[in-house]
Amino acid sequence: MWFYSVVYAFSLKTKISSKETKCLQILVDQNIRHLQRCSRMIEIQSQMSERAVELLNLPEDQPCFLLDVGCGSGLSGDYLSEEGHFWLGVDISTAMLDVALDREVEGDLILGDMGHGMPFRPGTFDGCISISALQWLCNADKKSYSPPKRLYTFFSTLYSSLARGARAIFQIYPENSEQLELITAQAMKAGFTGGMVVDYPNSTKAKKLFLCLFAGVSGVLPKGLGSETLDRGASNQVQYSGQRCRYKNMKGKSAKKGKDWILEKKERRRRQGREVRADTKYTGRKRKPRF
Repeated sequence: MWFYSVVYAFSLKTKISSKETKCLQILVDQNIRHLQRCSRMIEIQSQMSERAVELLNLPEDQPCFLLDVGCGSGLSGDYLSEEGHFWLGVDISTAMLDVALDREVEGDLILGDMGHGMPFRPGTFDGCISISALQWLCNADKKSYSPPKRLYTFFSTLYSSLARGARAIFQIYPENSEQLELITAQAMKAGFTGGMVVDYPNSTKAKKLFLCLFAGVSGVLPKGLGSETLDRGASNQVQYSGQRCRYKNMKGKSAKKGKDWILEKKERRRRQGREVRADTKYTGRKRKPRF
């Protein structure tokens, strides 16, 4: 989603026409497949998805049905599948969803604008995550768009589609404090409770904002990650003994890309009715380097 933000910011600062903006968007769409292969971007997306799932506080060893808002090419969904969850992704970009289909992601995909609301039955999902997408609703891309109304429509329909006691976690990049206040105000108006969780508040690069919302039942706001404590009484800051490690305390889960991980993924796809190659003695075996 971040490259669409670049297009929008460029169009505002240079005051180019809407036709020129569309040309820029087409140019970005044509380069999406290249961008999605960027290993650094995949790593960052995976880390933020991992943190979002951690904040959801889902039951252990129990698969859940989750909603991924602004799913893009399904990078966040890959992590959800690795954790054994089922998911459905919603995105406004056909180009991004085409990439997700080419990647054969395990979740279901829907083309839709989150500003129009979430068209799902009440209590459908056990939780919701969204990575770098929610701040888009603060932009009035068309004259008919009203950011407060679009935010309220999204939050109110999302509240209905979540099971009581479920959480919704949004990793966001607000442009300013006014956008942050607008987002939180509309979420509370729709019935959610919760607040902001700030990871690494003292770092300019590693700092991440997560909007943690509770549906129906008020919960204790999780504490943020960081290298040191600014205020021991703050709800979003906590003292740390060390940096988080992705595969620490994985409770017996297979390391990614290992043989066991590959066999588990193939077995999941077989249960979904997909065509999967038969297992052989070469499955998951590391190849020798070629010269």
